[in-house]
Amino acid sequence: MKAPANFIVSPRWLVSVVPKRAPLENYSLVVQSGKISDVLPAPEAEQKYQGLPKYELKDHLLIPGLINMHGHAAMTLLRGYADDLPLMQWLQEEIWPAETRWVDAQFVRDGTSLAISEMLLSGTTTFSDQYFFPGSTAEAAIEAGMRCQIASPVLEFPSNWAKDAKDYLQKGLDLRDEFRPHSLIEIASGPHAPYTVSDNTLSEIAKYSNELQSNIQVHLHESAQEIEDSIKEFGKRPIQRLYDLGLLGPNTQCVHMTQLIADDMDLLEKTNTSVVHCPSSNLKLANGFCPVKELTDRGINVCIGTDGAASNNSLDLLAEIRMASLLAKGHSGDPTILDAVSSLECATINAARALGMEDQLGSLEVGKQADMVAIKLDSPESTPIYNPISQLIYSANSSNFSHSWIQGKLVMEDRKLTNLHLPSITKRARHWAERIRGASND
Repeated sequence: MKAPANFIVSPRWLVSVVPKRAPLENYSLVVQSGKISDVLPAPEAEQKYQGLPKYELKDHLLIPGLINMHGHAAMTLLRGYADDLPLMQWLQEEIWPAETRWVDAQFVRDGTSLAISEMLLSGTTTFSDQYFFPGSTAEAAIEAGMRCQIASPVLEFPSNWAKDAKDYLQKGLDLRDEFRPHSLIEIASGPHAPYTVSDNTLSEIAKYSNELQSNIQVHLHESAQEIEDSIKEFGKRPIQRLYDLGLLGPNTQCVHMTQLIADDMDLLEKTNTSVVHCPSSNLKLANGFCPVKELTDRGINVCIGTDGAASNNSLDLLAEIRMASLLAKGHSGDPTILDAVSSLECATINAARALGMEDQLGSLEVGKQADMVAIKLDSPESTPIYNPISQLIYSANSSNFSHSWIQGKLVMEDRKLTNLHLPSITKRARHWAERIRGASND
């Protein structure tokens, strides 16, 4: 009698992330009903699970699916639209006007499908998103079979999606009810930033988060100008304002955090609030450096996001992990900071912790969701191999990701997306670019 299971994956190396240990070599992982049911030496798996479907991945490293903790997926359609500008000029003079003209439900659906394709092909299985028409984002994620936290946006001013803060909040609550049955979709609250959301609205968000036990994701301390303006208007730094209004806590994810002093980090540590580091976007907009060493020294949870493709311009999370590691070393002057293992943790178990899902995601442990990816390490840039994790972080190319599973379902096989038709997606994206470019030339 064979033990009940769905399939076996047998890679050359397996990195469980938790517990923290050396890569397991010649082990097999067994999936049953979408969850990991066993991890054992390959010869034992052959005996115990005879006759089960098996993925033999002899040159591959198997890791938990990567978790991109911050982005604006639909903004793939604005990739390269307004580069090389300061943050507020970029937002106020280019991005916000373009969004007013072009963003609607179809724009978001098409742009999100493009983003999901890019993320799946580069090893991401879960992403966090904050953008207008979030229902379209959720629909695209469901179609692709991809896991997603959607931080429903909240601002004081109108957009193509909502007319005022009250409208944004109500639509976010409605969204939560609409997508409650979908196990891959989690709805969070997404106040854009302290400078675009009032105290009254922030207090309402804190109340809803506490009542519903839902997450909050907010852009915070992204630029020096943000700090100066807040002190001038409110007499306090933005993070102190959020703390006073009850927004900080284990359910809160603060994005960017390039302008931090010791008092700010005290608040993060005291409230067990997570930080989402977006190194490429911060560098491209010249907004400063997230002090990763100081944060990790205090035990503050740090995870990684790409930000949107309009300010990165890539959604390649593996490249972002590498950038984060190298930047942390260079900024701190300490080459041991954010080593290969810790870097991978930022995009797996740390991210799962920020989502409140560390009991389900972020590591290859028995009982967890079978969200996992395989990368082939036989290319010239990955040869020879002394340490597979170092190879992954410092030299591997994301184009070598070959297989992805989410809830045990195969969403990429031999670099072919199983649920999405990539030619149609890229064709729609090019059509949007033609419209936007044509209007700009009028």
